[in-house]
Amino acid sequence: MKGLYSIMEEPQIGVVPEKMKAYVIRPERHGIPTVSFKEEMIEVPEVKENEVLIKVKAAGVNHNGLWSALGEPFSPTKYHGKDFHIAGSDASGIIWKIGKSLKNNKNFSFKEGDHVIVHCSQPCNVCPECNGGDPMKCSNQKIWGYETPYGAFAEYTVVQPHQILKKPEHLTWEESGSYLLTYSTVWRMLFGHYPNTVQPGSNVLIWGASGGLGEFAIKLAKLVGANPLAIVSSKEKGEYCKSIGAIGYIDRTEFSCWGELPKIGSTEHAEYYKEVKRFGKKIWGFFGEKVSPDIIVEHIGEKTFPASCFVLKTGGMVVFCGASSGFNLSFDASHVWMRTKRIQGSHFCNTYEIHKANNLIIEDKIKLETSNVYSWEELPQAHMDMLENKNPLGNIVVRVS
Repeated sequence: MKGLYSIMEEPQIGVVPEKMKAYVIRPERHGIPTVSFKEEMIEVPEVKENEVLIKVKAAGVNHNGLWSALGEPFSPTKYHGKDFHIAGSDASGIIWKIGKSLKNNKNFSFKEGDHVIVHCSQPCNVCPECNGGDPMKCSNQKIWGYETPYGAFAEYTVVQPHQILKKPEHLTWEESGSYLLTYSTVWRMLFGHYPNTVQPGSNVLIWGASGGLGEFAIKLAKLVGANPLAIVSSKEKGEYCKSIGAIGYIDRTEFSCWGELPKIGSTEHAEYYKEVKRFGKKIWGFFGEKVSPDIIVEHIGEKTFPASCFVLKTGGMVVFCGASSGFNLSFDASHVWMRTKRIQGSHFCNTYEIHKANNLIIEDKIKLETSNVYSWEELPQAHMDMLENKNPLGNIVVRVS
C-alpha cells in the first residue's frame, strides 16, 4: 500500500493507495441526493483471495443510487451492516489487483491491466440454485453497489470474479460504464420469464421508454421483430423513441388514469374506469382493433400499475423491476385472475444471460445512446436530475477518473 493519489492521476498498476475518494452515503443524512451524497476520503477495500480490485473509470447512474441516497425502501446499510454506503451498480475500469487464489485459477482468464466492465449480481455461488439452477433465485443473492458496501462511485471498488466482462473495444469508458445494469435487467424482463417471452410479432408496451431501461426494451424488442410501443411524458421523448425503433408513442399527460386504484364501486372508480378504457383504446390504435399488449415493461409503480394490469392482454404479463413512483402497488384483482394475467417481479439477470446480452453489444447489433456524461463533481446533481425527472434521453454516466 502506498500513500494518497489525486483522482486524476494513476499509480502503477498493482500499487494500491491506502485511501481513495468516494461519494459516501451515511444513514444520518438520507434524503435528496445533493444532501445524501458527500465526497469523503475512505480506506481502499481489502482484496480477498477470491476478489478483484477495479480502478473505476466511469460509472452508470440509475435508480439503485437514487434509492440508496433516499434510503428507500430501506437504508442500504441495513443490507450489509456497515455504517457507510458507496452506491453505483455499473462500472467500466481497469483490473488493478487480483486476489492470490485467482492468480492460480486457470478458469479466470483476466489479468491486471485488462480493460473491463462490471455487472452487479453477487450470488452465493455454493447453493443448488447457483449450481444447476438459476442464480437469481439464490436466497443470498445481492446487488453490488446496493446491497454491498463498496459500489462504483469511488476510485476503486472490489468485485467477485464472475462480475467481470471484457470491455467492448469500440466503446469509450463512458459508454461502456453506463449500460450493463439496465440492459441486462431488460433482457431478463423480455426473455427470462417463460412462456411470456418476447417473440416476433409480440406487442410490447414500455413505460418510461425514453430512459436507459426503456431504450433497451425498445431496441431488443425491435431486434427480434416485436412491436414496441413507448409511453412517455412529452412529444420530444416520443419522437426520440420512434427514432430508435418504437412503432409509435403515447403521451401519458393526455390521460388522468394514474395513481392508486379508486375503491371499486365508487364514483371515482367509475370516472377512472372511463379514462383507463380510453387509454386502452389509444393502445389499440397502434397494435390493432382490440389488440392489447402481450407484455408490459413496468418500473414506474404506484402511478401506473393499476392501468397496466387493466390494459394487458388476457394471458399476458406485466413484468416489473422497480417502482420509481412508489412501492404500494394496487390493481383490480378480478381483471387479473379472471383473465389469467401474470404479474412478474424481475431483478437483474444471471451471468449466462448477461453474456448472451453483452455479445449483442460487442457485435454492435445493439447501439448505445449515452446522452450525457456528468463530471465527478456533478455526481450528486446527476441523481438529483433523475429524482426530478430532468435527465436527458438515453443512458447517464459519471466520469470517475
